[in-house]
Formats: sequence, C-alpha cells, structure tokens
Amino acid sequence: MKKRMAYLEEIDKRDRNDGTPKLQRLRQIPPETGEFLAIIASTCPEGEFIEVGTSAGYSTMWISLACIERQTKIRTFEILPEKANIARETFKESQIEQYIELVEGDAVKYLNALEHISFCFLDAEKEIYETCYRIIIPKMVKGGIIVADNAISHYEDLKVMIEKALDDNRVDSMIVPIGKGELICRRR
Repeated sequence: MKKRMAYLEEIDKRDRNDGTPKLQRLRQIPPETGEFLAIIASTCPEGEFIEVGTSAGYSTMWISLACIERQTKIRTFEILPEKANIARETFKESQIEQYIELVEGDAVKYLNALEHISFCFLDAEKEIYETCYRIIIPKMVKGGIIVADNAISHYEDLKVMIEKALDDNRVDSMIVPIGKGELICRRR
C-alpha cells in the first residue's frame, strides 16, 4: 500500500505543476489528511462507510486502514470511468479489494438508497456537496461522522453548505485546519 501511495503522490504532484487539465488530474488529498481520515474513521460507530469521489483511490486506501481494523467495507463512488479504472488498479495492487466496493456512477443517484451511514468522506465536485450533505445527514447513525474536503481552500465555493452545517442542530461541526481544510460533522 505504501508503494502505491507514493506512486499516486508523485503523479498528483506532477499533475499539479505541469498543466494537466483539472478533470484529468488525480486531485487527491495530502498524506496528513489521509492519516486524519484513517484515525477518525476508526472511531466511528457501526454502520456504512462511504466516500463520494474516489479518483485514483488514494483517500480510499487511507480509510481502508480503519476498515481492515474493523473488518468492514467502504463503498466509494466515482463518476469518471478513467479514474474508476485507476482506482481498481490501486485496490488490486494494494491488496485491499475485499475491503472496498467501488461504484462507478453519480453518487447522488445512489445515496438515497443507503441507510445507517457511520462515516462519509466527501471529496468530489464542489457543486454537489450541499446535495450530498442534505441526503446523508438524515441517514447517519448517532455518532456518525461526515468529513468534507476543501473547506478552507474552496471556502467561497462551499460557503452556503458550510454555514448550513455549522448551524445544523443535528450535528456538532467544525472546520479542522489540516490539508486543504476539513469540515467535520458528528451526528448527535
């Protein structure tokens, strides 16, 4: 897994500096955010683990560390077929396929069918964050956690959703200044 992480980190670094178009870049979280996610996910109550926005599977690998410890799976959604293919390769090379269910398609179409969500990592196109939040929060178990990436780096794009979350009496929430900023909400 470490070898694959290092490989994806190198690609991500190169993509950010060489002019690779936005949708073709991996656009993954930094390692410190991954470690944060693994720790948070390992403390969640029983229930579904989901991720909206798989990309190459970098963040999924970090979350899978909690899944391995708990002997559970994470269901991760990726809308772009080429990124889903890279993610499949990542999971196979990292030997974590048994802990991951990769769903190729628009996560918003699948979220309504889910129940008992205990952990969610949201790292997709910013315009769907608010919709995902609205669907996911009522489906979360008590003590469940949703983490939304880019809460600082893309604050202006996410401002409406962030303000709703910070004012939502169903959750305790805050922005954690790690990586690009993580909005973390714990279901009351």
